[in-house]
Amino acid sequence: MSFKTRQNNRRTSANLKVIFLLALVHFIGDFYASFVNPLLPLFMDKFSLTLTQIGLITGISRILAFVVQPSVGYAADRHQGRMFILGGPLLVLVFIPLLGIAPSFYILLLFISLGSIGTSMFHPPCAGMVASYSGRHLGLSMSFFILGGTLAFGTGPLFITYYTQLYGLAAMPFTMIIGLTAVLFLLITVPKPNIEGFNNLGFFGSIKEVLGGVWKSIVLIWLVMVFRAFVGQSFLTFIPVLYSQENYSLVSIGTIVSLFTVGGAISGLLAGHLSDRIGYKPVFLVSLSLSTLSLYLLLGLPGDWADVTSSFAGFMLLATLPLGVAMAQELAPGGKSMVSSLMMGLAFGTGGMMTPLAGKLADIFSIRPVLSVVAVVPLLTIPLVAFFPGRKIMYRGSAD
Repeated sequence: MSFKTRQNNRRTSANLKVIFLLALVHFIGDFYASFVNPLLPLFMDKFSLTLTQIGLITGISRILAFVVQPSVGYAADRHQGRMFILGGPLLVLVFIPLLGIAPSFYILLLFISLGSIGTSMFHPPCAGMVASYSGRHLGLSMSFFILGGTLAFGTGPLFITYYTQLYGLAAMPFTMIIGLTAVLFLLITVPKPNIEGFNNLGFFGSIKEVLGGVWKSIVLIWLVMVFRAFVGQSFLTFIPVLYSQENYSLVSIGTIVSLFTVGGAISGLLAGHLSDRIGYKPVFLVSLSLSTLSLYLLLGLPGDWADVTSSFAGFMLLATLPLGVAMAQELAPGGKSMVSSLMMGLAFGTGGMMTPLAGKLADIFSIRPVLSVVAVVPLLTIPLVAFFPGRKIMYRGSAD
């Protein structure tokens, strides 16, 4: 695609119908994927699992759902059909509900693995299609797409815990009906993606072709996204444990976690809109600067303030997730699925694999002081943002 053509594309309006459909794909896939973590205590009781086995479940799901996404992005960039876009959610919505009737730990692990593979399948090509249909509103369109997944992780755990409390684990397969209906609708309405033209290149050849001379900028963005994911997952993992130790009710803890996630969903839309108007760097700088403050408020103002501070913390910390993806796509428009997988999948998975380090330190020093140190990390990434390309990148022109 020539630079002139890209400029013309940037002047067009976003295809709102397709962006909505892709956000719906994101919501359906992540809605079912979000069932696993809140049900771990039930699986632990049912199969008498050890903490090591629980850790194995988490580790395998992280690797298959996130870390392998670059290879999936490579495959998706070479495949024009909708196997990845719709086949991925289909795997998730079939095998995750089957967890409720898994007869053994190993079958449970198999179902989780297949569901996690489904998660890795649809994220890269869907994010790549968002860039193709966003027109001149890439930041806002990507934010709306990310909103689908964020809302799924905000509502899915609440739905499945309430559902299993009423009907039991054995009734989980009936939840497939919702997803199958949605996939049937998407099968009729979602267009096919465009292939990126790397059929004659291998995996590493495709990476070299995609990243070209912008690989340094891509690495900088990726590092910021990794550290953001590490901070976010550390707080989402250990804040519930901390508040449980401080005698918060389960409902209160669930509300705090949901508000953290919903705050990020709202800020993602605002950040996407602002980035289309003033560029990515200013939004990154403001978000990262205020993230540390918001996390300290979350730690320092519990009690009646917890709902407010959790919303503010999620609002600031999670705002830049869609921006990292959109910025990478503008820098490397030739491989939108692959660069999306680097920013969404590999970065999130790498940040998640760093979270046990915070857990180990929390075992030694307790949770609150460790999270107080982790809260400083967003500030430490600001020097990396200073080296980001300026506003006029790729579609907008040469870097400032």
